[in-house]
Amino acid sequence: MAPPGSRRWAYVRIMAGTIHGGGLGFYVMHRIETSYKAKMEERLRRYEAHLLAKEKEAQLLQDEGLCEDQAQLLPDS
Repeated sequence: MAPPGSRRWAYVRIMAGTIHGGGLGFYVMHRIETSYKAKMEERLRRYEAHLLAKEKEAQLLQDEGLCEDQAQLLPDS
């Protein structure tokens, strides 16, 4: 059987390892989560900019189409 001081030291090491391991795990998961959120926010900004550019292009094409239609409807005098 192990001496009582040795057993106490083993319990202290187990508890300290559990606490430090939990803290390290929390820190790592926090870093992963924040980097993931930053990447997703950047992707969302790029996607919204892409949609806005597409919308402007569609509006421009529609405006050009209307101008061409009006030019065809007006008689030449």
